[in-house]
Amino acid sequence: MHFIEVNGTGLRYELTGADNSADNGGDNGARTVVLIHEMGGSLESWDGVAALLAARRRVLRYDTRGAGMAEKVRGAVSIDTMVDDLAQLLDTIGNSGKVALAGIAVGGAIALHAAVRLGTARVSAVVAGSPATGIAAERRAAVMARVDRIEREGMRIAVDESMANGYPPQLRTDAARFAAFRARWLGNDPASYAAIYRMLVEMDLQPELPHIACPVLVLGGSLDRTRPPALVEPVARAIPGARYQLLETSHYMAVATPELIAAAIDGFLDSISA
Repeated sequence: MHFIEVNGTGLRYELTGADNSADNGGDNGARTVVLIHEMGGSLESWDGVAALLAARRRVLRYDTRGAGMAEKVRGAVSIDTMVDDLAQLLDTIGNSGKVALAGIAVGGAIALHAAVRLGTARVSAVVAGSPATGIAAERRAAVMARVDRIEREGMRIAVDESMANGYPPQLRTDAARFAAFRARWLGNDPASYAAIYRMLVEMDLQPELPHIACPVLVLGGSLDRTRPPALVEPVARAIPGARYQLLETSHYMAVATPELIAAAIDGFLDSISA
């Protein structure tokens, strides 16, 4: 694990896998895949996936601003800032070429927005699992009330609902894995979590999806109650040439079903030679 200061914030990252000849990288082009975790997650959300992908690919994962052991957020944050963090992280570790991006939930939103902002000169492909591209207008008041309560009272008031919706009992076959994820989720900084949640409420990526030019795979989870398939499949339909794949998984899919997600990422990138 390494710590770095970029774009005015401190981040934690890990770089592993094939052709990783030095900690500061070099430029391995499209064989590099960047893993971007979900809201409330951290780079550990990708433990199982990263271990599988690293056998054949160079894998970069990091704590996004406000999450894990990254610097915490006070005040507002935007999706553009999140993409700037990613771009400057890549530049600073010496990767100036193309990378594939794989993100879950808000991580998927960062990946999709990066594909628009950075273009095909930097982003070779995107895999987005249950991407959080915005919140329907009729739900925003209720969501904001929940966010305000989390900020006031802490993460524990939301943990049972979040786990039930995002990591259902039928996927808790590895009890230790689930217990560790739940405990890690409780360790989130409530103010930072609330800031990122407000970012989600205030953004709408739908209008920019038709402008994504790189290959995209959108993953839906048949057991995802946080962002069910009915909300996810339209994201794929809005992106030119995007593929949609429904998997037997949930919202916290990288943690709950790492083998399934690693296979989907690897298979897609192989199919487009990225």
